Amino acid sequence: MNEVFDGAIGIDLGTTFSCVAVLLNDQVQVIPNDQGNRTTPSCVAFHADDVLVGDAAKNLVARGAPGIVYDAKRMIGCRFSEKSIQEDSRRWPFTVKAGEQDRVLIEVDFKGEKLSLSPEQISSKVLEYLKHCAEKYIGKRVTKAVITVPAYFNDAQRDRTKAAAAIAGLEVLRIVNEPTAAALCYGLGIGSGTGEQQGKEKAIDVVVFDFGGGTFDVSVITIDAGSFAVRATAGDTHLGGQDVDSNLLKYVADNLMAQHNINIHENTRQLAKLRAACEKTKRALSHSTSEELVMDGLLPGGDEYTINISRAKLEELNAKLFDQCIAVVQKALKDAAITPEEIAEVILVGGSSRIPKLQEKLTALFKGKKLCGAVNPDEAVAIGAAVQGSILSSSPEQQSAKTADVVLMDVVPLSIGVEVDNGKFDVIIPRNTTIPYKAVKEYSTVEDYQQDVDIVVYEGERPLTKHNHKLGEFSLEGITRAKKGVPTINVTFSVDADGLLTITATEAAAGKSKSLTVQNSERLSDEEMSQMIEMAKKFQKEDSLQVVKEDTRHTLEGLFQEINTSLATMKQPPSAKLQKRVKFLPHGEDWVREKLDHYESVREINEKADKIKHLCDKALKRAQTGVERVPIEETQDGGRV
Repeated sequence: MNEVFDGAIGIDLGTTFSCVAVLLNDQVQVIPNDQGNRTTPSCVAFHADDVLVGDAAKNLVARGAPGIVYDAKRMIGCRFSEKSIQEDSRRWPFTVKAGEQDRVLIEVDFKGEKLSLSPEQISSKVLEYLKHCAEKYIGKRVTKAVITVPAYFNDAQRDRTKAAAAIAGLEVLRIVNEPTAAALCYGLGIGSGTGEQQGKEKAIDVVVFDFGGGTFDVSVITIDAGSFAVRATAGDTHLGGQDVDSNLLKYVADNLMAQHNINIHENTRQLAKLRAACEKTKRALSHSTSEELVMDGLLPGGDEYTINISRAKLEELNAKLFDQCIAVVQKALKDAAITPEEIAEVILVGGSSRIPKLQEKLTALFKGKKLCGAVNPDEAVAIGAAVQGSILSSSPEQQSAKTADVVLMDVVPLSIGVEVDNGKFDVIIPRNTTIPYKAVKEYSTVEDYQQDVDIVVYEGERPLTKHNHKLGEFSLEGITRAKKGVPTINVTFSVDADGLLTITATEAAAGKSKSLTVQNSERLSDEEMSQMIEMAKKFQKEDSLQVVKEDTRHTLEGLFQEINTSLATMKQPPSAKLQKRVKFLPHGEDWVREKLDHYESVREINEKADKIKHLCDKALKRAQTGVERVPIEETQDGGRV
């Protein structure tokens, strides 16, 4: 695949599931993965000699297999010592540790070697797989993407997301906030049943309620004739459907201890299986009022464990969490200076937004207003990203009249400023300021003849910096010797369209100027980036081999299913010749199930697969047409493969 696609794809890189889309021929198309699913689990499994991504890795989670890593989005750009990481690490079946500068590292065993991987390296495997799916769908090599992040992601988290994309071989044209992307999907009428553009006749205000697997955002957005202006945003980068799962898991674990004296937390494998069962039960309770949670072989003697969970119980366990979500919505409305009555529609995004109790509370808050079901909660963000990608790529292949006049105006989610006297936080860019944006503020020295100044940068809403999030610091040296308050130091804050921050400090005296751009301590150095890209290349051969294996498995299993269906629907018993023709089938199924994973050569896999496909084609021809004249060609062992 040498031809390069000059357009860009849109990627919703989610905590639990990810989605990829592209605008082609004036239509946005959600791209299916190798299993035909339109969303892909954000899981990576280091299993035996293979690195598995997506559905293949997710299936191992349910079995409690080791070597599976997920929740990379909850770790990316975070410090190991952060409270959220410490709390989450107690439930993860994999090991995390502190790296340099307190960065999070994930330990995995792979091919007899213990690897320490960063969250962005894990995310890069998911992005790499989505890129592969897009290339397979488009038929060209993909190099550009627009990637979405939670609106409340800070500078470090955004930067690390771009790093993950670079490792995966993708140039990020823009980082877009997830609620903004969803509003773009809604506003253009893409992915809806009507296809009608919203805000075309008059400006409307909408609320995007984005409750995903691991993050939560609310944005108030004004849509006006192709203009999408974010008025306010609020949220929590560590709140999502997984927290609903955790509350249910605690309830079930307590029941196990009380009824059967079993401490599930002592068995990592069983705990992972129980978490998967809780997630499945939660999903089912969005459609039914009660559900049986069943765990095979959990009780003494190998008996199954069963507990009935009602929707009312799930709601009781998560009442505080749901109230917290509504409080965030109210905060966003207050920041936007708008009332619930003035909102035209509430757009639901993220799989967890399907929870009935949350929808009930939202309906009450917005005075009975019907919640918008015009967009697919799982796909809206990726669709919006694909639209923005088509605009930024300026590719002839992605021209669309729908997007010709689209303008996105996003905001900074948190106030940004510097530390001044006594640890006070001096805000330079207030939260909900439209980006891109630049602000300059003047400072001076606090001591006579002071020649250097430490500039420490924070984001947050608290008056003292110790309660806010530190972004980085640098020193401006060589200041002109003078009495305190005389030198003039201009500090410039600049936030680009991706929400990434650059800070410059300049002191001018006697016509001289000196400036320094902050290098966020959370960001990766060029050397670290190179090391990660080299490691990605190291895995490239194994990854390519795994892609061939998964494609082969998918193709052959489809052929086997087709043969079995044809045999099952025949009006007469199969003839002796047909029975001989399908004699190979059990051996072929066994090869796919038991032996394929042990092959280390693409050539050998293709040779064996071609042999089986040849036998499948002949069997299908005879089963579907009943033709008896075709001479039987057997392999040397009488049909064995």
